[in-house]
Amino acid sequence: MSMRAMDPAHKRYVIRTWLFMSGYVAVNVAAIFGAFDEIIGKPAGWLLGLVVAALVAGQMWATMRLIAESDEFVRILNTKRFVAAAGLTMALFSAWGFMESYGDAPHAPGWLIYPLFWGLFGLVSPFIRNTR
Repeated sequence: MSMRAMDPAHKRYVIRTWLFMSGYVAVNVAAIFGAFDEIIGKPAGWLLGLVVAALVAGQMWATMRLIAESDEFVRILNTKRFVAAAGLTMALFSAWGFMESYGDAPHAPGWLIYPLFWGLFGLVSPFIRNTR
């Protein structure tokens, strides 16, 4: 769908998401290529972690704004999808954490919860197609 065909709420969502996610990608790509190697493990590294977390929070805010600015049907539909994906994410990440604690499963870094959530959002969306 082109930007012209989108309603205003979806246009704002695309722009907001693009802005936050381009920052998220830029910081993480720079980190992968060693731009922040000298601050890893130091207090400045904590600040870098907070910067990336703020970009994630910004994108979540963009999603909440989309829900708030959409018509009633889209609002309820996306809310149901969001809640289902969040519940599955918490259940799966908790299960993995308990398997780490009790079964010596390999460690999963906490940041994986974010891509896991959006992956599950994409998986549940085709199955949640009405507001009932």
